[in-house]
Amino acid sequence: MYDEEAVAEEFVRRTTAAMGALDFELVVVDNGSTDRTADILAGLMPEFPRLRVVRLSRNFTHQGGITAGIDFARGDTVTVLDGDLQDPPELIPDMIERWRAGADIVFAVREERRGESAFKRGTSRIFYRLMRAISDIDIPLDAGDFRLMSRRAAEGLRGMREHSRYIRGMTGWLGLERDQITYVREARFAGETKYPLRAMLRLATDGVVSFSTRPLQVAMALGFGAAGLGLIFAILVLALRVADDRLTQGWASLMFVMLFFGGVQLVTIGIVGEYIGRIYDEVRRRPLYLVREVGGFPAETQSAFSDSPLPEGQGRERP
Repeated sequence: MYDEEAVAEEFVRRTTAAMGALDFELVVVDNGSTDRTADILAGLMPEFPRLRVVRLSRNFTHQGGITAGIDFARGDTVTVLDGDLQDPPELIPDMIERWRAGADIVFAVREERRGESAFKRGTSRIFYRLMRAISDIDIPLDAGDFRLMSRRAAEGLRGMREHSRYIRGMTGWLGLERDQITYVREARFAGETKYPLRAMLRLATDGVVSFSTRPLQVAMALGFGAAGLGLIFAILVLALRVADDRLTQGWASLMFVMLFFGGVQLVTIGIVGEYIGRIYDEVRRRPLYLVREVGGFPAETQSAFSDSPLPEGQGRERP
């Protein structure tokens, strides 16, 4: 959750009701909220003893918040869902049945997306199909972060500590037994989206760069293509010069060549820069998130995080 004061209480009540008699814990990650989200969650803990709250020191992006939740979850299965109630928690018991039948990962595939603009639906559809075409792994079409994972799958994800995180692709990379269910994604229960176009583009870039080297191959192809065109143009100019030694080359042709080759070089440098930037992020080895405080967990877990806010796997043991 990030600034979800209008949704927090309804989310806890509805998710708890959806789980029924199942043995579960509800881990809510407050991803650096600046509104009353943290206070509302703290007030709900006496009424909901299965509620666990992890407050991060600031917003560590959507994927960082999911990572924190997976790190803290202790169950035989881990189900990830956003706090805006677009992903219905009522599907979780059905997903658990698919896990009991042998699936390590159960994807929730969106067959309809209500309350979203045509632009967002269209770009998402194009992106998923583009990722499927260029990626070396099998990423289900139209499946967001709403999914159930077995303990084996969750532990696999917990071992992957890269900073440029695209959890949808990382889950597919595991290669474990999978199943899927379809559902209609409703409009958010209240409030406004915390995922602007800038954040969507960043996630899309992380997905492409993290799971495909195709952009580098495209950049190389552009370089060869530009070199080939340049050679053809040079031969043409030479032939015209031999045919008519009075020929003076025009300004337009010169500008075309300069702009074309300059554009290709800048695009190529930009693509290479995206990969180099991610290498720089990885070699610094900063933690994926820092914890401000935790609540609702066993005493030993809360004591451990009062001493160190580092995430598990980077200087401390599993809670």
